[in-house]
Formats: sequence, C-alpha cells, structure tokens
Amino acid sequence: MTPIIMHAGRMVRKGARFVTLAAAIAILPDAGAFAAQPPDQMRIRKAISAPAGAADLCGRYSWACARTGRLNMSDASAMSVARGINGKINRAVRPVSDRSQYGTEEYWTLPSARGGDCEDVVLAKKKALMAAGVSPDRLLIATVLDRNRGSHAVLVIRTASADYVLDSLTSSIKPWRATGYSFLKMQDPARPSRWNAIFSGGIFATRA
Repeated sequence: MTPIIMHAGRMVRKGARFVTLAAAIAILPDAGAFAAQPPDQMRIRKAISAPAGAADLCGRYSWACARTGRLNMSDASAMSVARGINGKINRAVRPVSDRSQYGTEEYWTLPSARGGDCEDVVLAKKKALMAAGVSPDRLLIATVLDRNRGSHAVLVIRTASADYVLDSLTSSIKPWRATGYSFLKMQDPARPSRWNAIFSGGIFATRA
C-alpha cells in the first residue's frame, strides 16, 4: 500500500507514480527566466562639452540637433533603411581630410563634391535617414577611438534592443560592443544639442 502523509494540511501520496509538491515546485523555472532582457544601449555617464569641430553644429544644421521626427518607424524598418543608406553613402563619399579641404583639423560639415571625412559622412547619413522617416532621437552622432586608438566618428542608430553603429569604414552595421571601439562622447537622445560622456567599450571595457 502506498503510504500517505499530511503536507501543509493536504494529503499527498508518496510513490514512484506521484511527484511531491516540493519536487514539483523545484522543477518550475525561475520567474526571472521570463523577464525581458535589458536593451544593450550605451549608458550616459555625465554631460560633457561638444567635440572639437561640432561646437556650432546646431546653428549651421538645425536638423542635426532635432529631437523628434514625423514618423514612428518600427525597428525592423529603420534597420532596413539604415543598411541601404549606410552602404550607399560609404560608396559615394571619397575620403578627404578637413586639413586638405578647409585648412583646419576639425570642421564638421556635409561632404563636398570632393568628398569628406568621417564626421561629414556621419552627417550625410543622419540627414538621409531623417529624410527617410527615422526619428532623429534614434540617430546619435558619437565620437570614438577606433581599434588602432585613432580618433573617429560614427552614427549610432538606437533600437529597443540595442545600439547599432553605422561606420564609414564598413558597410556592415554592428552592435556597438562588436565594433571594438572605445566610445567617448555621444549626442543626448533627449536633447541632441547636448553631448554626454560614454566611456564604454574598447579600452574602457578592459578596466571593468
């Protein structure tokens, strides 16, 4: 005869054909397993000055510091548009330094007929993506150190799941961590006329 015991005021059979209440609870997955994973977006550390060459950017190009757009495009649609524009502009703009074109080390502007540097390419991509309907608060200019620790600028497209990088050096759009870059400064998504310190990825990741 299968023995019966009292458990929390209830009768529970013991035997090979029955699972005790405690065992049943033990095999349930933890509630945290069903929780949504936090987005892999860069964390803002503090307000910081604008990069060299970008101090008067909002005055010259008001759209570069706009907060909201006309459309609420889905992440999938925005990424599809971004892939096309990223590759198209990378192919169209010939690399030319600011020193060669303007006689100064840093001057952020749209590419000329001669070409442009990384910041110029970033501006061209941001303008094109905004014209295609991507909200400007999802298109954030960032300054970085590349894998060789050289100064560089990229455009970050923010989705609900992660921050992705549009880069003049590649037509592949990657999650920000996958670039290996050291992120220094980025536009504030709530107010793109302001800049924030990031200090994440690359050389900063090794200090964690």
